[in-house]
Amino acid sequence: MSTWLQTLISTPVIIAGLVGISAAVYAKRYSSIQPIEQAKEVNAALHSDTGTAKMAQAAASVMSPPSTELAPPKLDPISPSDLAQYDGSENGKPIYVAIKGRVFDVSPRGEMYRKGQGYNVFAGKDGSRGLGMSSLDPKDAVPDISTLDEAQLKTLNQWEAFFEKRYNIVGTVAKE
Repeated sequence: MSTWLQTLISTPVIIAGLVGISAAVYAKRYSSIQPIEQAKEVNAALHSDTGTAKMAQAAASVMSPPSTELAPPKLDPISPSDLAQYDGSENGKPIYVAIKGRVFDVSPRGEMYRKGQGYNVFAGKDGSRGLGMSSLDPKDAVPDISTLDEAQLKTLNQWEAFFEKRYNIVGTVAKE
């Protein structure tokens, strides 16, 4: 009877041990440094100065991990009128968002930038002020950042860094 009791008592320990070892092997084999970097980004966003910005940045960071396959940045000039053609209104056409004059291809996250979606307000334009203000109001989605305060400029820089890690830079906004 003691053998039966020992087996019964030790079985959960054996199973737990095997599951734990399997999980550790899986994590070691299939994970990368990416979760650590994401955790650092979320932590930085959570400790930023602005409440809305830190929540948006933290949520965005978790929802879309940094890309590991970005192309070298392009400096091709794109006029505001040309940029406006990439506003997410046409299926199959790239979607561009400019921040501080640099144009990012956000097509990989089209579900967030297509017409009718929350971030479409920034598609096809330089909406730097709106990003700095954490505003989805179309009147704020303009390139002029001269009215942003220090905290808003910090938020804008966080968004720019976020985009740099996730989206290809396809050009710069040129004067018309």
